[in-house]
Amino acid sequence: MSDIFENDIDDESENLEALEDAADESEQGDADFTPDKPLYHLKLEYSRESIYATAENVQGVKAGMRVIVPTRYGRDIALVLGETKKPRGVRRNDIVDIDRIVSKEDAKRSEELQTKEKEAVAVFKEKVTAHHLDMKLIQVHFLVAEQKALFFFSSDNRVDFRELVKDLVSVFKMRIELRQIGVRDEARITGGLGVCGRPYCCHSVSDKIRPVSIRMAKDQNLSLNSMKISGQCGRLLCCLSYEFDWYSDARRNLPSEGIHLFYDGTNFKITEVNPLTSIVKMLGEDGRLLEVNAKRFAKDSNNRWRIG
Repeated sequence: MSDIFENDIDDESENLEALEDAADESEQGDADFTPDKPLYHLKLEYSRESIYATAENVQGVKAGMRVIVPTRYGRDIALVLGETKKPRGVRRNDIVDIDRIVSKEDAKRSEELQTKEKEAVAVFKEKVTAHHLDMKLIQVHFLVAEQKALFFFSSDNRVDFRELVKDLVSVFKMRIELRQIGVRDEARITGGLGVCGRPYCCHSVSDKIRPVSIRMAKDQNLSLNSMKISGQCGRLLCCLSYEFDWYSDARRNLPSEGIHLFYDGTNFKITEVNPLTSIVKMLGEDGRLLEVNAKRFAKDSNNRWRIG
């Protein structure tokens, strides 16, 4: 690591590991999975979750259509994003089959339920206050194909909401499901603009984001200032993982920062390596600062770096 890079750390006592997420193997999918029939990528618009489905009993499914499909919450409407050839983060057991294309009756019921959802927000907040619960409501959704209401909320603590559920059932006369979600899920549902000026990746690109680590920021020569490498959710930026594989491969063919080598009659220390520009900066004992093209570096028979 270069001296310049180290000086960019504003607070060395900062617990950067707290920004990382533990790897969730259940979200990794089957790496060698290749669909043997047309597979469609769907999106639940209220939670921004991805669903992969086949359409064996439904004809004419196209991107932009809305369909009724089994979800982990129940049968509901999902938006068809299109057919996918190389699904990411997919497990065979999670693939469902589309029931039908949304009918006029389904669309009308969906509009009616959206009005009911707005009313449910006020009811939920009123009941939460009455029960003195620490809950922040994130989203309310009524399923179209089932008599069921979903309430997504966040809280810093575990919440005993059993009595709250009873009150909500008495008001809405249907099944009630309350789901406590984390900060990443909250960002995915609510959306917003990141520091790059574009919509959140988790909201607009994909909900199948690989775990992000501090190592990814280090390998890309980024500042280890938490304010610069974390998103609005308080976790590491999802986009850090996009180019990590490229940086890892590129650095295998480059010398590491901090190593010493002899060149032009002087001992030099490599202070910075930039895989994007293929430029290596070296500081010599005589005070010279050189910028050398990475192509000039090679390993000798003793596995030591030298400049050709």
